[in-house]
Amino acid sequence: MLVFFIDTVDVPGLGNRGYLAGGREAAVVVDPPRDIDRIIAMAARRVVRISHVVETHVHNDYVTGGLELARLTGAAYLVPAGARVAYERVPVGDGDTVDIGDGLALRALATPGHTPHHTAYVLEEAGRAVAVFTGGSLLIGTVGRPDLVEPRLTERLARAQHASVRRLAAELPDQTAVLPTHGFGSFCSSGPAAGDATSIGEQRATNEAVTEDADTFVARLLSGLDDIPAYYAHMGPANAAGPAPVDLTPPARADADEIAARLAAGEWVVDLRNRVAFAEGHVGGTFNFAADGQLATYLAWLLPWGKPVTLLAESPEQLAAAQRELVRVGIDRPAAAATGPLAAWLRDGERPRSFPRATFAELATRAADRATVVLDVRRKSERAREHIADSLHIPVHQLRDRLAEIPAGTVWVHCAGGMRAAIAASLLDAAGRSVVAVDDGFNAAREAGLPVVSGVSDVSGISGVPGSAPARITAEQARTRTAVDGDAVLLDVREPEEWAAGHAPGAVLAPLSALTAGAPLPQGLQGRPLVVICRTGNRSRQAVELLVGRRVDAVDVTGGMGAWAEAGLPVVAGPGDDNAVANGAGDNNNAVAGDGGRTA
Repeated sequence: MLVFFIDTVDVPGLGNRGYLAGGREAAVVVDPPRDIDRIIAMAARRVVRISHVVETHVHNDYVTGGLELARLTGAAYLVPAGARVAYERVPVGDGDTVDIGDGLALRALATPGHTPHHTAYVLEEAGRAVAVFTGGSLLIGTVGRPDLVEPRLTERLARAQHASVRRLAAELPDQTAVLPTHGFGSFCSSGPAAGDATSIGEQRATNEAVTEDADTFVARLLSGLDDIPAYYAHMGPANAAGPAPVDLTPPARADADEIAARLAAGEWVVDLRNRVAFAEGHVGGTFNFAADGQLATYLAWLLPWGKPVTLLAESPEQLAAAQRELVRVGIDRPAAAATGPLAAWLRDGERPRSFPRATFAELATRAADRATVVLDVRRKSERAREHIADSLHIPVHQLRDRLAEIPAGTVWVHCAGGMRAAIAASLLDAAGRSVVAVDDGFNAAREAGLPVVSGVSDVSGISGVPGSAPARITAEQARTRTAVDGDAVLLDVREPEEWAAGHAPGAVLAPLSALTAGAPLPQGLQGRPLVVICRTGNRSRQAVELLVGRRVDAVDVTGGMGAWAEAGLPVVAGPGDDNAVANGAGDNNNAVAGDGGRTA
């Protein structure tokens, strides 16, 4: 009787899993995280040789350890043939099979959708499928999101994802274990996982990629996609170039004077203690990203990429664990670090800052106070389901750039459970705002008697209503609405150099960077409906949320200028023709209209 094993390499901070699978002598590693020492130790405990390291795709949410693991162990490094990478690897195509030994083999199945080159791997024992490593294709009760590569490809990839999941369901036996990489909290998943383990048979009966027709599935999938973490833009290129080996040695030590100097220089100093300890006392100007939360995801999302970061930890062990988390998302070396009690981080005579924590019941007693600002920092999909009436909505990952939008008063900030509210409270406190962190589950809001607004029946069709998810329209609809006889103005929120490379005729330029800095809309746009466009649809979404908060009737264009060009709509180039520009510096708040451009 043949014997095989499959061990899971959990990466809970990122919501991912890798795998070590093999027989008596050799094993294969699937989608390894960057800190590969754990995997080497797992193989040593099994007394097996790592013969192959395989990637299901070039990852967008973490830095892989595959290249370095293959180098250290001498294993063959298998990467989908369609992936463009800068290093030597074994290119894998549909149907390719590798022998692991002991009657075990790994067979590649092309499963495009999460990425164009995505490949699943079937583990076979004596020719019988026993498990399939599905990466970001078929997940447990959901699928990997198709919008991480290029906006122009999103719908095409969504349809490919539907076909790929159906292929897996059709070709593999019911009892085949489904072992995905994403879906355990990763933002690479299009939705939360429906459990911890599953099989092909179960997914064939329940997964909507199988039970729904392609058009229904794609429409539902695309309408439910949420914001993409900003740091994802750096993961794919890092993985394609070939990540460097990690250095987990302790960082340079920082004393109280150096902590103060780094804060004065505008660097980020991050306190890793839990949110209760931080609220009770912390160094002024520091930010709280608790080591026991989703540290890597949220710090990488909010931290300006490449900015030096100093870590403050309760113990060397907490610091080491945080370093391990952060290298997985490309934050390789902290500029400095300090461990120990809070008192050791404060200069002589310096007093710690603090802010109160509260429950929704306590908020209910203050909500009617005109000096109370209720700030919801959840994602827009969460808010669309249920939110406190008249609360301000700024997702935590946008808060750093939108602090100026928050009215005067004491800010009571909440999320779904307290973790993101604590991050937001630390940002607000560092900015000098009076803040209360609501450390409570959102279910308690209704129980506390707060006016909770339940679900929106058509989230995609609402605009100009603070608290609801703004509308999105297609490029063709945007062209119709902003034509000479249309009812709206096309507002381009890209930067001037992007505008100069090509923009829609008649559009008005108002960079998002200027709007978030508080610049007014160009003269003449007040009271006009706006259709907002950017390169891909991400910045325009942020701009619409900002504008809706200012009571502006605004929608944005799905897919941005990429979708505009793909639809064959006209594009003109040059900084001085056919355009109107909003001066971010507020130079008389005038638009500068070029010859033939739209004058608002």
